[in-house]
Amino acid sequence: MGKYILRRLLVAIPIILGITIIDFAFINLAPGDPIMAMVSSESGSAQGAVDVQRLRENLGLDKPIAVRYVTWLSEIVQGNFGISFSSKRPVLERISERLGPTLLLTVIAMVISLVVGIPLGCIAALRQYSKLDYALTVIAFAGISVPNFFLAMASISIFTLQLRLLPAFGMATIGEPFSILDRLRYLIMPAFILGLANTAAIMRYSRISLLEVLHQDYITTARAKGLSGFTVVARHAFRNALLPLITILALRLPGLFSGSVIIETIYSWPGIGQLSIEAINQRDYPQIMGLLLVTAILVLFANLLADIAYAYADPRVRYE
Repeated sequence: MGKYILRRLLVAIPIILGITIIDFAFINLAPGDPIMAMVSSESGSAQGAVDVQRLRENLGLDKPIAVRYVTWLSEIVQGNFGISFSSKRPVLERISERLGPTLLLTVIAMVISLVVGIPLGCIAALRQYSKLDYALTVIAFAGISVPNFFLAMASISIFTLQLRLLPAFGMATIGEPFSILDRLRYLIMPAFILGLANTAAIMRYSRISLLEVLHQDYITTARAKGLSGFTVVARHAFRNALLPLITILALRLPGLFSGSVIIETIYSWPGIGQLSIEAINQRDYPQIMGLLLVTAILVLFANLLADIAYAYADPRVRYE
């Protein structure tokens, strides 16, 4: 297993390199100019043109894209993510401030998806074609179909404006000491809404995966031996049904990060998603590249964890 993990980490290096090349090219070729967002409306005058040219030279934007990429990559290798154009602060420092809240939000959303989605999917599989199965199917399709931003706005309208039960914006009450209960009050709505679509998808995949396993010959043999239904499902069927789910969970993680951009913006959650919107609006190239690089590393790490989980879920899988 150790050799396999080392090989995967080595393979991840050219993958990350390719991702950075594509991201850097598209960001610099996209419409918009970070310099024009930094100068005044008088930039059309002669003095303004001089100021624009001076800024381009100071930030290195007057050089070709290839030269800028090599310069940026050499700084990244040394652990320097650059300085944000808008805030004039180190990019890595800003990301480190926002990474914790985003990981908290996405992890809680994933936990909600697993705790709710897998049991409901198993129940739907065990009660196939029953009224409960049809009801859970309708709920799952509704969760997948309704966009997150609509559910987020509806939750604010109901639980904040009408019922006044939960706060709608921020991460904690300003001026009050840290409290787990206070943090949970701010976390409930964004985490639940972010995990809702994922819950629906996991429910459907759990149902399909368990149904496929329940029709295997070894399950029929286990039942013929007189084992109880719970033992057959818990000890023989469920573990094998987990294998497709592990892959699905690894593939759904990028969706959680992309979904957090919308959710964090709506709920003013101080995470990477909200920082991404700010960086895009201000054409902050170093900040955008830093965020994309960190996200790519997290996604590759999640896929590595999924492969490792395969070996523990299925003893037949041996990477050596």
